[in-house]
Amino acid sequence: MNYGINVLCYKSKTLANGAHPLMIRVCKDGKKKYVSLGVSVLPQFWDFTKNQPKKNCPNKAYIEKIIADKSREFAEHIIELKAENKDYTATTLTEKLSRKSNIRKTVDELFSVQINSLKQAGRAGYALSHQEVYNSLIKFNSHLNIYFSDIDTVWLKRYETWLRGQGFSENTIGRRFRTLRAVYNVAIEEKCVKSEHYPFKNYKVSKLHQATAKRAIGKADILRVIEYRSEDFYTQLALDLFTFGYFMGGINFVDMAYLKHSNIIDGRLVYIRRKTHKLIRLPLQPKAVEIIERYQQIETLFLFPIFSAFHKTEQQQRNRVHKVITKVNERLKAIGKELKIQIDLTTYVARHSYATVLKRSGVSTSIISESLGHSSEKVTQIYLDSFENSQIEEAMKNLL
Repeated sequence: MNYGINVLCYKSKTLANGAHPLMIRVCKDGKKKYVSLGVSVLPQFWDFTKNQPKKNCPNKAYIEKIIADKSREFAEHIIELKAENKDYTATTLTEKLSRKSNIRKTVDELFSVQINSLKQAGRAGYALSHQEVYNSLIKFNSHLNIYFSDIDTVWLKRYETWLRGQGFSENTIGRRFRTLRAVYNVAIEEKCVKSEHYPFKNYKVSKLHQATAKRAIGKADILRVIEYRSEDFYTQLALDLFTFGYFMGGINFVDMAYLKHSNIIDGRLVYIRRKTHKLIRLPLQPKAVEIIERYQQIETLFLFPIFSAFHKTEQQQRNRVHKVITKVNERLKAIGKELKIQIDLTTYVARHSYATVLKRSGVSTSIISESLGHSSEKVTQIYLDSFENSQIEEAMKNLL
């Protein structure tokens, strides 16, 4: 029985972020079968000669552990088959071990795989939310070396009670449970647990919801804010970012931070939302053009002076965004208090106000739905993407 087991970075498939999936290749009697290890690596971090991650590879120790564990599992099973004088094919071996591996996968293992996969896919925000839930579950249960079938309705109720005892808000608890439910659904898809054990049929996550405080202001207050002027550079920048967000489809701060001059195409703002990965194409409004031109003299690839030459890595940029949005919102809140606006002024108020002003102007909710303040921003983006540019242009005339 001639066989071979190799781990390789599968260059024949490239993910959206440029990474290649890691595969285990089983060769038997001239036939090959590939099995994904559930992780991917950018080509610059993989040694294709030695078939192993380079020293500077992110999550190197974690990736090496997965490779070692899976390679050992395949090798041990082949030895067992040979000892029992049983024959096998590359297909039957990989299928049997894949089923066996999935069933044995613990909550800890699947969470770790999900977090790493999200990081590799460039979905840092979702990876962070999964990491927060993972850390929370560790504190609650001491460990996650349990199977998904152990998570039943009683277990979930105890976790909910524990979270409340920690002082978390209703919406934060809801987010934790929605993430846990999403991972449980992955476990069912990967056959780590049978669907009959699914606890969320009886335990309803939808009950964990608290009405969000009002985040929109009317057109009159919007005009007072955008007409406000400051001699302080950073205060004026905060005002300009708020105004740009309002006039350009309620774009949120993170997407604004990453906008480059290349995102302006034929008089339109064209970008992909970092949260939902949806393509946005909106006509540039005159006020938005004024703001862009105000910062053109600053030498940078980006439209707004948020990043500097120092902020090169993704982590540095994430840290910078967090720091700047905090400062921007502090200045906006101070302006809001001065103008006697009834709610705290933040960049997110511009997003909600965009939707609210259009709705009150009679714009169809099928074009701009309430979901900027509703349950799902994805729904809003799906609606926006499904209409012609001319309809969106007509709708946006109502902004002033």
